[in-house]
Amino acid sequence: MTTTSSDRHRIGIIGVGVISAVYLRTLAAHPRIDLVAVADLDMQRATAVADAHPGTVALTVDALLARDDIDTVVNLTIPRAHEEVGRRSIAHGKNVYVEKPLTATLAGASPLLAEAAARGTLVGCAPDTVLGTGIQTARHAVEAGLIGRPTAAVATWIAPGHESWHPNPDFYYLPGGGPLLDMGPYYVTSLVQLLGPVVAVTGAAGRSRDERVIGSGARAGERIPVEVATHVTGILEHAGGALSTVVMSFDGFRSAARPIEVHGEDGTLLVPDPNAFSGPVEHTARGVDGWRELDPAAGYIDADRGVGLLDMLGAAGIGPSTNRASGDLAAHVLEVMMTMLTAADEGRRLPIDSRPTLPPLVPLTAAAIWRGTE
Repeated sequence: MTTTSSDRHRIGIIGVGVISAVYLRTLAAHPRIDLVAVADLDMQRATAVADAHPGTVALTVDALLARDDIDTVVNLTIPRAHEEVGRRSIAHGKNVYVEKPLTATLAGASPLLAEAAARGTLVGCAPDTVLGTGIQTARHAVEAGLIGRPTAAVATWIAPGHESWHPNPDFYYLPGGGPLLDMGPYYVTSLVQLLGPVVAVTGAAGRSRDERVIGSGARAGERIPVEVATHVTGILEHAGGALSTVVMSFDGFRSAARPIEVHGEDGTLLVPDPNAFSGPVEHTARGVDGWRELDPAAGYIDADRGVGLLDMLGAAGIGPSTNRASGDLAAHVLEVMMTMLTAADEGRRLPIDSRPTLPPLVPLTAAAIWRGTE
């Protein structure tokens, strides 16, 4: 169901938990998006969301998927449900935009994309933070040659774990969760944007404890099991020859490291938090005294979650669908992360088979344009 920039887009959201609020902030106010329905296992929660958005109804998942007046499903369910909800949506002829990761298992990704291709439906996947001015300006700088030939990058995210703030953090510690699959998509997707596809990986992983204690909400004090690695490190070999070092951890407390550093033969970039859409990109190079902040040169200005869906649907004001946050790119990132975990278990270097085509840079686009208010 490929759409064009002149279409209105009728969407339904499945899963209205914590993350749905930021998507709704973007989508419900967009003049070319019609929020038709929402669904959730908790019908009371779905009803509350629908009541807050006039013209939207609360439905069961089955009822939402059966609606003929919904073109695209926004899949904000927990990771282990991503594949099932995605494939069911595609079976009903609907486009799908899903929270990361694309699927909870690598084996689930290819069939989902194949079914979408066979039916002519679009698949997009978070993170769309990489479409903001932070990562896009950094990519513009790399492509403009400001650091010379890229040689290496370091990506670091260290925190104590989401149970300290999330009232229902169980899924972070079950298959499909963990720091690599939760936070890694922001960092690995950014590294692929900056340095190109990955061709091989090595990895190591560990788990500091087998239980976590919920720190907030009605379940505070409850112990939950940990079934995944909670500290993962790896080396990514990019097609162009650069090497990236990645550290993702729920087993630390805090880090003073820059989220991403990109090094080249002639200079270095300090890249902002890829879990945000913007932030300063700093540059130094031969003949440059210290660091200088680069002016935004590409990306959606003041973007928010959901802009990747707008880009996929051709509703972001810069032309027809380009699907820069594509399912193909997300499947590559998923393969990189899952193979890192396998490499950690097997203690050896493993190849990456997928080779996605990198989407074009996002032209520097004012907020009023992608929000549809200009």
